[in-house]
This record gives sequence, structure tokens and C-alpha cells, in this order.
Amino acid sequence: MPVVLSTASLPAADRGERWHHAVSRTFIPLDVRLLEDAPSPGSIVSHRLGSLQVSRVQAGPQVVTRSRRLIARDGKRFLILTLQRRGSALKEQDGRQARIGPGDFSLSDSSRLFRKKVQDAFCFTSFHFPREDLRVRDEDLRALTATAFSGREGSAALVGTYFARLAREAGHLDALAGRQFAATALDLLALLINERSGRFTPQGPETAAATLVRVKDHILRHLADPGLAPPGIAAAHFMSVRYLHKLFEAEGVTVGEWIRTQRLERCRRDLPHSPALGHGVAAVARRWGFTSPSHFSRAFRAAYGMTPREWQIHGLSGEGTGGGTGDGFGDGTGVVATGGVEREHPGGPARCP
Repeated sequence: MPVVLSTASLPAADRGERWHHAVSRTFIPLDVRLLEDAPSPGSIVSHRLGSLQVSRVQAGPQVVTRSRRLIARDGKRFLILTLQRRGSALKEQDGRQARIGPGDFSLSDSSRLFRKKVQDAFCFTSFHFPREDLRVRDEDLRALTATAFSGREGSAALVGTYFARLAREAGHLDALAGRQFAATALDLLALLINERSGRFTPQGPETAAATLVRVKDHILRHLADPGLAPPGIAAAHFMSVRYLHKLFEAEGVTVGEWIRTQRLERCRRDLPHSPALGHGVAAVARRWGFTSPSHFSRAFRAAYGMTPREWQIHGLSGEGTGGGTGDGFGDGTGVVATGGVEREHPGGPARCP
């Protein structure tokens, strides 16, 4: 069930303070200044998909700032992908300024100063997640903050479409599926950042990066198939096995290594939650394409330094599973405390266009 926050029931004079409080508690500490004498109602509808928080935000004109004071007080690092649905925003970070229009998306890093100004009523979908969840170089990330990614063409369109669809379906996914689809979204975002950073070279009408996006998406959708292997993957994309391996060489891994890493990561995320669903270690391994329990156990220990069973117990003890107080997304109860404006509700305001 989503968490729905709204200031619609409050007098206009009280909305500014409540909205500031709601935004800072739902996301990260921010300074919010509303630009209307009689502020319009604002609403936030949030879903949690593992460590990824998906939120639809609608409100009136405002300026949002992440200051040095707030950065020093917060001490945690999150990334924010914002997909603009209605209205436009002027974003500033790392010495750049970009106007983000409907259909575009952009990135912000909570560890450095940023500012966003919206002069009209707006609606956007935001995706907040810990920095460590996105496997890209810091210098590449810094070079792309406050940049407008067009959702209408190229690799950015593939990534933007996936994030938009994930937001629409967030309320219908179970916990395990939600974490898996969120992981896929961040994998695609990492590919886009690598492409924009020049870590791939063009190969004919489609860049190698765009081809790799398609290939990885195919692999992630078929991880549960124990027969997933380079010949079948190459055939599905009308390419040679040799070219498939060449695509992955740019990332310093083989196809098989990447598949194994993705399977292990999904198992690692699912194991702490599996007892509540009646699933043992072997069932989780089979779910992600491992056919040999002994092989799975050895691979898991090599990757994470403990057996799958030890990790399952470790997660059940409350360590390393995410959530809870102090994660930057609220108090860990599923309802963000906002001084009288919080409520759980199955519906909420009208959807963004």
C-alpha cells in the first residue's frame, strides 16, 4: 500500500511549513521555499522497491535547495533520478544548469550542493536510492548531474521508458519482484552513464552501449532459466557469440561472469526475506537459475565471504537488509511522520500524465 501525503486539507497559510517538513522527511533534508502567496496543495505518493523509493510528486511553484548545512547534518549519500511529467524545472549542480522539460529526466547527488526551481504547477516522478547501488565511477556521475536526458530518443529513451513503467507498476509488485525490477532499472541507468561518459564506441547504426542495454535487459529477464548461455543470447539478438563476448569485454567481465554475478546478487537480496515466504536456500537458488546447491554455495561464499545460510541468518537478525530508521526515507514504519498530514491510502491524487 502506498504512503500518500497531501496538504490539500490544510489552510493555505499552513501548507508551506507542512510541505517543507513532508518533503524533507520523505526524501532527504532539503530547504523548500514556496513561490505563491497562497500555496497550492501538494501531494506525494510513495512506494518502496527494496532500497529504491519511487514517489510521484505534485505541487505548485517552489525552489528546493540542498545546502552545505544540510549535507553536513545528513551525512548520507543518495542519488535522485527525477522524471518530469508536467511543467519544467531549472536544475543546478556541479557548475551546470539545465532545464528539464516534460519527458526528460535528470540526476542529482545529495552529497553536493544542488538547487531546483519550478515556476509553474508541476508533476514528476522521483527515484531515490543509495549511491552505492549504482555501479559507476564518481567522475562519470559528477559529469552528468544537472543534465537533461531526453526521453524521446536513443539510449536515454530506453532507460526513461523503463523507469516510467516501473513507477506505474510499483504498487502492483510484490516485495521480491519489486527489488528485482529496481535492480534492473539501476543496471540500465549505469549503462546509460557509461555510454555518455564515452566508455563505449559506435558500432554501425546502433551504439555498442545501446546493444549492450538490450542484451543485458534480455539476460535479466531470463536469469531464472538455467539454460541461459552465450549461444542462445547471441541468437536472440542476431549476433555472433564472438561479438557478444566483445560487448562485455568493455566492462572487463565475461558473459558468464556477469550472469553469475547478477544471479548471486538476486539471491543475496532474496535470502533474508525467504523464510517468511516459506522458501529455503535451495528454492531461492533455483529461482535464479542455479541447478547445483553445492556450486551455488561455493559461488556465494566466494562472492560474499559467508554461506547462503549464514547470510540468511545475518539478514534475519536485522543487519544488512536495508530499511529502518535513518535511511533518509522516513522512520522505517511505512508511514512518514509529517506533523499531521500523513495517511495510508490505496488511491491518492490523480496520476501524472
